[in-house]
Amino acid sequence: MNLPLNDKSKAKLSTVLRAAGLIFFLYLFLLSIELMSSSFKMFGSGFAESLFSLTSNPIIGLFIGILATSLVQSSSCTTSIVVGMVAGGVIPIQGAIPIIMGANIGTTVTNSLVSLAHITRPTEFRRAFSGAIIHDTFNLLSVLVFLPLETFTRYLEHSAVYLSNIFCGIGGFKATSPLKLIVSPLANVATSFVSRIFPNPTVAGIIALILSLALLFVALTRLVKLMRGIIIGKIERLLHNYLFAKPLRSLVIGIVFTAMVQSSSAATALVVPLIAAGILTLEQVFPYTIGANIGTTITALLAALVTQNPAAIATAFVHLLFNLSGMILWYPLRRVPIKIAHIVSGFVARKRYFALLYIGLLFYGLPLLLIFITEGL
Repeated sequence: MNLPLNDKSKAKLSTVLRAAGLIFFLYLFLLSIELMSSSFKMFGSGFAESLFSLTSNPIIGLFIGILATSLVQSSSCTTSIVVGMVAGGVIPIQGAIPIIMGANIGTTVTNSLVSLAHITRPTEFRRAFSGAIIHDTFNLLSVLVFLPLETFTRYLEHSAVYLSNIFCGIGGFKATSPLKLIVSPLANVATSFVSRIFPNPTVAGIIALILSLALLFVALTRLVKLMRGIIIGKIERLLHNYLFAKPLRSLVIGIVFTAMVQSSSAATALVVPLIAAGILTLEQVFPYTIGANIGTTITALLAALVTQNPAAIATAFVHLLFNLSGMILWYPLRRVPIKIAHIVSGFVARKRYFALLYIGLLFYGLPLLLIFITEGL
């Protein structure tokens, strides 16, 4: 039965408005992540650099990477700082490797924060939290295997140095993230406005952080509702049958998209609402997550090529080789991280306050505690 012309016009108008709303709240969501990153940098990045110079102890280096990246919300930022410090002779490649591994874990805090937008709906939250921590699980398992292996064999360092000898003469260039071009101007206006009102950098950072979290929750709440109306149907079939239908395709999409936006946290956080809505499964998203881990290494690699410093280039290659090693090991054994994510999310869905404990302890509490304990020994 055909709809009357007036009803067709209303249906088209409704579709246009929903699409416009989806774009707006998606922009708001991306803006909140950029603003969150800027707010942490107000009182976090200087702290991160001072932490890097504390010690070359690999355990402390690992927790420094986790804590610093949790503060600045970007493994690309952390690894770029590390590359710069290696180029400047502040830390050796061997001391940089655990920090880079920790950065891989720290960057996943964004996904966990995103999943909290669904905390009032248990079933949806269980799916969202599993989609968020699959990134954590993959990186944690990789660190558990490859940090001891690197300590005893130094295979990452030797392989990266070999590759750097090949590439150090190529030269580099600075890539511009389209994501940053879109959201940075407004984020900069917001942070500048807050800084003028609150001259104290720490207070300004806290206010900007609160603002970013408010934007994050508003944007995600609306995004989930709009996605249910727009994505389910033809776009859902497109996701299943094309974008996430085959693991290799999903992996490549993760690499390409993350390399474009230069943020694995933004790339992986975008699929959390899709998992929460039941549109995608962990099995479909896992290769995409691995791809995002590989794609995020492009930023530091390009930065290192610009320096033309062999040690800096080798450090950037360490990040790439570490993530490739994780893919080679855990993709064939993908049932392990996926099962762990399902078990943890099922428990957290029943006792939702554990989600806050998980985020607070893994990304902030334990790293701080263990840094001070280890430093005191």
